[in-house]
Amino acid sequence: MWDTSKDYRLLVAEKSVELFLKTIEGAKFKGKWDKKNAVRLGKEMIPELQALRYSYLEPSALVEAPQMKALKEKAQGIIEALGGEDWYHRFLDLADRNERENVEEAIAKIRFFLNTILNLDKRLALGKINDPIIGIDIKVGEVMSVGKHPNADKLLVCNVNIGERAITVVTNDLSVKDNDRVAVALLPPANFRGITSEGMFLGAGEGVLKDVKGEVGGLPKGIPLEALNEARNLVEAFLKA
Repeated sequence: MWDTSKDYRLLVAEKSVELFLKTIEGAKFKGKWDKKNAVRLGKEMIPELQALRYSYLEPSALVEAPQMKALKEKAQGIIEALGGEDWYHRFLDLADRNERENVEEAIAKIRFFLNTILNLDKRLALGKINDPIIGIDIKVGEVMSVGKHPNADKLLVCNVNIGERAITVVTNDLSVKDNDRVAVALLPPANFRGITSEGMFLGAGEGVLKDVKGEVGGLPKGIPLEALNEARNLVEAFLKA
């Protein structure tokens, strides 16, 4: 019997719903969108996740549980309430210059939540794993562009392809360059002096791993275990926040 009450994948999913509800309540998105319905669907996810957490089903059975299907349907409903698949581009286009930083951070938090819910079944399909790192996605990414952080000399802002989309990652490894193949932990977004980072590059010893094996958007292959330590700690901190 698997102790689902302590499964990090379900714990992070629950916490991501809390993050979404807090974010959406304070979001100042312009344009036409259905905030009331988005909030309702988010709140309806809570009992679905609690049912999974106290089911004590095997991970493979959780993947097939009716609550999993309901969670995905509600996540898709939230996307529609926000305005459809391109919702975040529209909100960014409509944001005033003085609002853009806050809008970007809110969008990043909502995208983290949606990714966490929509990929929950894939993480559960990996089986019985009792490790905080399993609560988030780790993906192979390809650095598409690198620029200096406008407000910090010792940080870079990277645009990274992770398969189905691109994300922004802020790093303190100044040797990162275009076309590097990196391992990216999709962590709860963090604001670094005005720029929101949607993930963290994994590294061990001598900085960021830059020649990671595996398909872009898939699981990285052969990365050293110590490269996961910082991301693991950040997952634990997210759950305690």
